[in-house]
Amino acid sequence: MKRKSEEFSVLELCPIRNVLDRFGDKWSILVILILGQHEKPMRFTELMLGIGNVSQKMLTVTLRTLESDGLLLRKHYPEIPPRVEYELTEMGQSLMPHINGLVSWADKHFDAIMKARKRSAAKKQLA
Repeated sequence: MKRKSEEFSVLELCPIRNVLDRFGDKWSILVILILGQHEKPMRFTELMLGIGNVSQKMLTVTLRTLESDGLLLRKHYPEIPPRVEYELTEMGQSLMPHINGLVSWADKHFDAIMKARKRSAAKKQLA
C-alpha cells in the first residue's frame, strides 16, 4: 500500500513511527518474546531472570508501556505476599510470528553483522 509522504512526517499519523517507536527500546521485544514462548502467565521475577541484565525499574517501565499499548495483561492477586502475573493479549500474540522472523533473521546474519562491525571499528581506528 502506497502512503502519502506527509503521513510519515507527522508522528500521530504515521503508524510506522508511532508504533515501532515502542519496540525500538532495549527491552520490549525481549519481554514479548519471552512471554510469547511461555504457555502460562509469568511473574515479574521470572521475566527478570529470563531477560538477565534488565533493572527492576526498566522492566517495570517496559511492562507498563506494553500494557498501556494493549500488548500484555497484568493480573494482580491480592495475596500476602502480593502476586502479579503477566501474559500477552491476543494482539500481543499476533506479534509473535513477526518477532520470530526477526529472531531467525538475526540468527542467520549475526556472524556477518559482527564481522562488519569489526571492519568498521578497524577503519575508524585507522582514520
